[in-house]
Amino acid sequence: MKNIDRRSFLKSSALTGGGLMLSFSGFAKILSGKEEVLNLPEQWAELAGYIKITPDNVIKIIVPNPEFGQNVMTSLPMMVAEELDCDWKNVVAEMGTHDNIKYGPQFTGGSNSVKMYWKPLRNAGAAARQMLMEAAAQTWGVPVTEITTKNGVLSHSSGKTAKYGEMASKAATIAVPKDVKLKSPKDFTIVRKPTKNTEGTKVVTGKPLFGMDYRVDGMLIAMIQHPPAFGMKLKSFDATAAKKMPGIKDIFSFKLYDDDFVQAGFDTRTFNEMIAIVGKSTWEVMNARKKLNAQWEAAGDVKDIVNGRGGKKEVVVPARLETTSKQLEMMAEFAQKPAQQLRKDGDPETAFKNAAQIIERTYNAPFLAHNCMEPMNFFAHVQEDKALVAGPMQAPSWIEPTLSKILNLPADKIEIQMTRMGGGFGRRAYGSYAYEAARISQRLKAPIKLIYTREDDMTYGIYRPMYTATYRAALDANKNLIAFHVKGGGIPENPVHANRFPAGAVDNYLAEGWEIPSNVTIGAFRAPRSNFNAAAEQSFLDELAEAMGKDPIELRLELLKRAKENPVGKNNDYDAGRYMGVLELLKEKSGWGKPENAGKKRGVAAYFCHASYAGHVVDMVVRDGQPYVESVTSAVDCGVVVNPDAARNMVQGAVVDGIGNSFYGALTHKDGAIEQSNFHNYRMIRHSEAPKKVDVYFVENDIDPTGLGEPPFPPVFGAVANALFKTTGKRYYNQPFLSEQPKNNS
Repeated sequence: MKNIDRRSFLKSSALTGGGLMLSFSGFAKILSGKEEVLNLPEQWAELAGYIKITPDNVIKIIVPNPEFGQNVMTSLPMMVAEELDCDWKNVVAEMGTHDNIKYGPQFTGGSNSVKMYWKPLRNAGAAARQMLMEAAAQTWGVPVTEITTKNGVLSHSSGKTAKYGEMASKAATIAVPKDVKLKSPKDFTIVRKPTKNTEGTKVVTGKPLFGMDYRVDGMLIAMIQHPPAFGMKLKSFDATAAKKMPGIKDIFSFKLYDDDFVQAGFDTRTFNEMIAIVGKSTWEVMNARKKLNAQWEAAGDVKDIVNGRGGKKEVVVPARLETTSKQLEMMAEFAQKPAQQLRKDGDPETAFKNAAQIIERTYNAPFLAHNCMEPMNFFAHVQEDKALVAGPMQAPSWIEPTLSKILNLPADKIEIQMTRMGGGFGRRAYGSYAYEAARISQRLKAPIKLIYTREDDMTYGIYRPMYTATYRAALDANKNLIAFHVKGGGIPENPVHANRFPAGAVDNYLAEGWEIPSNVTIGAFRAPRSNFNAAAEQSFLDELAEAMGKDPIELRLELLKRAKENPVGKNNDYDAGRYMGVLELLKEKSGWGKPENAGKKRGVAAYFCHASYAGHVVDMVVRDGQPYVESVTSAVDCGVVVNPDAARNMVQGAVVDGIGNSFYGALTHKDGAIEQSNFHNYRMIRHSEAPKKVDVYFVENDIDPTGLGEPPFPPVFGAVANALFKTTGKRYYNQPFLSEQPKNNS
């Protein structure tokens, strides 16, 4: 790394033809003054986040957040280009390296990318535009207020014009403005316009973008052998035969964390001790691993020290070897016990006691595997005084502190390069695979790439938890809703969001939660907890509407109107007006209730999560005795839609993903071992089973962007369940729906 001051940088820029560099951070602070420069291959510096303008008016914009298909490589540069007022045809996007001081959080997850960088990136673009205008004004001797910009060209009423590149060197000498005026949404010319994916051609032509593509000279391949079941550990192993296999360099056991290691919140790990097999090629390593002779034993209870949101605490991981049937029995037993009260409005106990009718239903969902299409992988080259790591990761800033601790290297001696991810869905927010690669490289003193097979990933964690919830509603003699109760739990966390709809819409409301500790490793799965809540809640609301003699959409709108005009409680975490807007748009675009659609077997659901609102109407048909989703109408309120093309694709992907998981997704255990190991016995949706049409509509408003990657996913489950009822005449309470024998749950 090389440091130069502004004078040296400007001198270098002048010698190579000029240009402008502007840095920004994820915290909306425009930086100026002394810059750290990684290299100067032309005239450019690598900075926290930056705009670079060449003399011939090409503009390079660095993308701070990792990309795994949500199209931030297009949407984030669009926000910069909008305020910069440049020609989008001249914009080049490049993924940045990791630097959380300069770039900010650099976290892809929680549907935060666009929301988090909406103002910082726009500020950067507006500041650069202002500096270019100042440069033109000084050059032409006119007031800056008389300068205008359009498509990367500066103009003055006298007829003088200049491309941004012509003024870039001079602009770089001007102080970066702290306060800049941003465009009104009505003036947008790039944002809100359908824009092709900047990396689409690279992806479909097989350019090396992904972690699996990463190569360096002398790189070895590593795989790991982990215990065959949760609740077991390594006892001993004999690698004599395996080491004799062609291409094998070393086989050894290692610990992921030292015994006194304090884990951060996302430092989950399934097994702490495993066996590494290292060799020249993937094929050779896979074959050698088959020759290992390993013995395993019961792990006993394991104590971890975790420093999470609630501070440092000891977590006891139980030793039992779990089986799915017993897990269901445990959950049914816990559901009958007193639980933690999460929210209470009014007097629900009395309301239920005096009810003319009580409706009660219980919903269950299994563990789910993430199944990223690109298997887990990570590169590491750890040397005595520095380390280079690279691979697909959602949260490099969370990985860095732990790498620093386990390698005993200062964070500034660890270079982290981000590759494009072939899927994430929460799985790549957990860094154990990166730590494993680093440990192996440090032991061998060589560059290695760790590769998981599909079987490794599916049997090794991390999973969506197993959930259950019981919903109860109390009706009076006139079939008015007078009380609502949800009691949810799971292995090993409870799914209940106590302050979400219909909280705030019912006078008497109770939410409770419980959980069962487990050694099965769980983690965020696209729309954590919400993906189950929406299925259960939205299915229950349909049954409730039926019992009350109301249309399903009208019941939801009626409750939301109450929450908007006369809300119960003060902690409701949704905007009832925006929620209603999605349902009204969905009703209009799907033709819900129209005579021409009377014969369709339709299900509806809508849900709020990650600051956005989404709903779907699912139309179902039966072919060869099996139900299929024929078409879907989707409505979403996520604020300003930066790139309608990408947004529509994201919703369509969520719909297909949700249908597949609700119909087929299930991960089961027997004596601690995962019973599914690959796609031959973990059922995924197939092309022929996807809907023929998914029409997506967005509520138009000028609200700053909110989440989009996750919100469309949860309501799919409920809409599918409700459509199944219309199609088969039976209610479905257990996921996956197509493996369940429908039964009366009254």
